[in-house]
Amino acid sequence: MSTGTAQHKIGSGYGATSTADDVLHGIDLTGRLAVVTGGYSGLGLETTRALTKAGARVVVPARRRATAQEALAGIGGVEVDELDLGDLESVRGFAERFLASGRNIDFMIDNAGIMACPETRVGPGWEAQFATNHLGHFALVNRLWPAIAPGGARVVSVSSRAHHFSGMRWDDVQWTQGYDKWQAYGQAKTANVLFAVHLDRLGREAGVRAFSLHPGGILTPLQRHIPKEEMIERGWIDEDGNILNPEGFKTPPQGAATQVWAATSPQLDGLGGVYLEDCDIAEQAVEGEISGVKDWAVDPEQAARLWELSAELTGVNAFAA
Repeated sequence: MSTGTAQHKIGSGYGATSTADDVLHGIDLTGRLAVVTGGYSGLGLETTRALTKAGARVVVPARRRATAQEALAGIGGVEVDELDLGDLESVRGFAERFLASGRNIDFMIDNAGIMACPETRVGPGWEAQFATNHLGHFALVNRLWPAIAPGGARVVSVSSRAHHFSGMRWDDVQWTQGYDKWQAYGQAKTANVLFAVHLDRLGREAGVRAFSLHPGGILTPLQRHIPKEEMIERGWIDEDGNILNPEGFKTPPQGAATQVWAATSPQLDGLGGVYLEDCDIAEQAVEGEISGVKDWAVDPEQAARLWELSAELTGVNAFAA
């Protein structure tokens, strides 16, 4: 078995300004089914809209079901169900309901997440960003495996350039010794990349391939936990809430493009286990640069270690011997 796809650009022909509709041009997804977590807000909503426009049926598991139904009203080919990624019982319930429908999944897009929230504990005291962004998706994909494997689905783990902020803190994964909201977010986003690395290795034999990605900088409801003063200080917005550097931010349709490309593009056939940005495979990060992927996020040994830890914490592992 090969060790994975080389982390080098393939010259996709798309870029930072490509939209989800652009990358789906000429692709017919009629009869295909996607599950998009958080597919009713920000990038998730654009992802759902683009996939249904191309003919796919999209299942949107949502923590706020009524909000999701309202946001998705008028978009055909969508169904909403309940899911709280911070609650493993909720994850199990959604997975059981989906599996009972007897359908297979073609595209699994782990898009939902929380960012830079105040210190919050969920489940048995887990740090909320690691638990929601990583462990919830880990349990969800493993529980849905009987629907993912048969069709050789693609699994897309939405990470972020924020994985540069922190590798895995193996000595204190749950941030019990002091909390830093941005480093905790960084660790969770590193976990999203490592998850795709190991899932790709485990799932390849079944024809399942996994990808992770940075969607780009986009101002969406993901920023809900960041005080206005901090966004001003970071140079994102002015006192009136106007975006200061529009060129530095993508629109939601541009932000959704890389995850839609990851899920559907024939250019990625036979590839997997890599981190993407701007609708292409990213290069390894160079010291001092903010683009590309850090070594720690694509290290196969750390990916295997995280998988074991996640299986132990959640009690779920579709690949247990």
